Amino acid sequence: MPDPPVPPAAVQPLFPPPPRPAPVRVVVADDNPVVRAGLTALLSGREDITVVAEAADGREAYEAAVRHRPDVVLLDVRMPGVDGLAALPHLARIAQVVMLTYSHEAEIVRAALRGGAGGYLVHGEFTAEELASAVRDITRGRAHLTPTAATVVMAHLYTDATAHAETDPTSLFPATSVNLLSQMQPPVGQSTRERERDAGTRSRLSAREAEIMDLIASGMNNQQIAATCFISEKTVKNHINRIFAKLHSASRSEATATWLGTTPGAAHRGVG
Repeated sequence: MPDPPVPPAAVQPLFPPPPRPAPVRVVVADDNPVVRAGLTALLSGREDITVVAEAADGREAYEAAVRHRPDVVLLDVRMPGVDGLAALPHLARIAQVVMLTYSHEAEIVRAALRGGAGGYLVHGEFTAEELASAVRDITRGRAHLTPTAATVVMAHLYTDATAHAETDPTSLFPATSVNLLSQMQPPVGQSTRERERDAGTRSRLSAREAEIMDLIASGMNNQQIAATCFISEKTVKNHINRIFAKLHSASRSEATATWLGTTPGAAHRGVG
């Protein structure tokens, strides 16, 4: 007599599906209660994400992180009491931190990334689905930057690379080639001797030093040059010291006079 058929419910799969991963646990920190409520509703409506706590400032965010041990902290920058940047280094020791803020200033973006943030999202530059993806991905070590933050990072990397290159581009060519290149497009009204003198002056400086010397000659002070070039004032001062040494100048006015081929009295005088 044949065996009775096995009911379908009793058939065990050969390869059972893997267990579903635990939801990503999130703390939302923002001083605006409407923003907090909106983010909590948005993220809690997803099966693989859960908001375990909310916080109104950096201190509350740290206390919530210690208590709940979340995977991710969404952190605003400007909050009363302890702000996001002040709390960031402490939170980064506990969880992955994504700055979620309206602040898009270049220095704040750089400070947040230096402080340990794994992502920087500016309100208005991402969709709800992109926010959820950022929360998931940050736990896998994938950084997320919205366009404004990404632009700041790229500008900083480019500036940092050129600032440290310290390679004089004219060294790629023999001296005779430099003279020929400098004469290909002579400025109107300059004599040959003036052109040779200016080419010789510029050949002493690297590309970055020449850029900074042009800004000095325009009358910018160190703070303005630092902001224009996305570098620190200390780096500007280091460049200026090397410029003075190469141009054999003891002051900004002397360096400018040499750079422009004028007399010291006619040069701009910047503020050091």
